[in-house]
Amino acid sequence: MEAIDVLTELGSRMAALATDARVFVSYGQFTEEDADIRELAAQIHTLLTEVVFVDDAWKRFFARCEPMAVNDIGYSLEPLENHDASAFMARIAAVDIIWPSHRLMDDDKARQAASRVVELLGQDATWWTNHDVECGAVNGITPAFDSLIAGTNGEYFAIALQVADD
Repeated sequence: MEAIDVLTELGSRMAALATDARVFVSYGQFTEEDADIRELAAQIHTLLTEVVFVDDAWKRFFARCEPMAVNDIGYSLEPLENHDASAFMARIAAVDIIWPSHRLMDDDKARQAASRVVELLGQDATWWTNHDVECGAVNGITPAFDSLIAGTNGEYFAIALQVADD
């Protein structure tokens, strides 16, 4: 598959996972060779800045806050097994993090899109989350409730972030 085809399909699948004012996504192709956690954290920072701290729906909540620093974002991330990435991404897109019985989108639609994103990044992709999967703790990256998954294969990246207020 040509590079532009991967990027186009990645964009389409990530857009399918986004919902207005709740689930925000980012994707792209790194300019650096063999990009990893540092470059991925920088992309997460960009998403936080553009959406959570600039978007009209959220900036009123965070008027006196600054986005978390890139290094702090990197330190707050926990590795996620590749085989868990698809289900985790689908859950971020479909299930409200405060009210789990409330659905933000159809579960099947979210599963299909997330599965394809993971497939596009491939078996060698690394996945990260702000959740400690073993103990259930969450390292918040915003002043609100949030849930994040981000992955990269060193060339492309995909990020999904759900933000909720109580």
